Amino acid sequence: MKRLTSPSWYALFTAPLLSVFALVVLVPFFMGIGYSFVTWDGLPLNPMEFAGFGNYAALFSDGRFLDSAKHTMLFTALAIALINALALAFALVATSKLKTRNIARTMLFMPYLIGGLILGYIWKFILGDAFKAIGEATGLTSIFFNWLLDPTFALLATVAVTTWQMAGYIMIIYITGIQSIPEEVLEAAQVDGAGFWRTLFQIKFPLIMQSFTICLFLTLSNCFKIFDVNLSLTAGGPYLATEMFAMNIYNEIFSLSNFGYGQAKAVFFFIIVAGFTLAQVAATKKREVEA
Repeated sequence: MKRLTSPSWYALFTAPLLSVFALVVLVPFFMGIGYSFVTWDGLPLNPMEFAGFGNYAALFSDGRFLDSAKHTMLFTALAIALINALALAFALVATSKLKTRNIARTMLFMPYLIGGLILGYIWKFILGDAFKAIGEATGLTSIFFNWLLDPTFALLATVAVTTWQMAGYIMIIYITGIQSIPEEVLEAAQVDGAGFWRTLFQIKFPLIMQSFTICLFLTLSNCFKIFDVNLSLTAGGPYLATEMFAMNIYNEIFSLSNFGYGQAKAVFFFIIVAGFTLAQVAATKKREVEA
């Protein structure tokens, strides 16, 4: 029987997937770019007015959008650092000789399985009503109070919940990287008298740089695009202190009915995320080494 290796067979099996990708991703993406040059409220019966680059020019004088950019940058910086630090620490524990490492690995990964909206509502109760009740019962009201009513603590709460959700998932990638390090390399380091910290920084870290590239890419892109936890946990409050990029775009389109202007924000947001992630991948790729 003739093997099915001709290009036509490859095209046959990939055509359905490419068609779905084009319809679901490419077509809406380019339509969104087109809508970003018009003024429109999103209702089919209402006319569109060509605005040119007016929507894009308005972005830089939109105080609410610029504030959401600041919130997103601060949130992303804090979340990336905490997620990767915790995930790496968890990975080192999960790859040690600890007898309960498999149970620990499972428990740490479980928060990622909870949907973002549900997760946000769970933590909204904990950081709101539960913290307030604990503070009133113990008198520790400087620590246990409704974090979600304070602008600074609300942003920190969003960082904490996102870290709690993603650290276990990122841990799995670091575990894969650590387990791919050849045993003979680690044994040679032990023979040379390298301690834990020297082995970690001079051998393990350089050899798992590919894992760093992947993990930083995932955390950077996901934190920039955060929406579900932001919506259910704080809804952008209090006083818009936790409104991120994605929520600002959502509110512009669906709450304020500025469809064209919201699409301009979305296109600009895409450029920002693509620029940061490509720069990060290029920077970390240069530092990758092979065992």
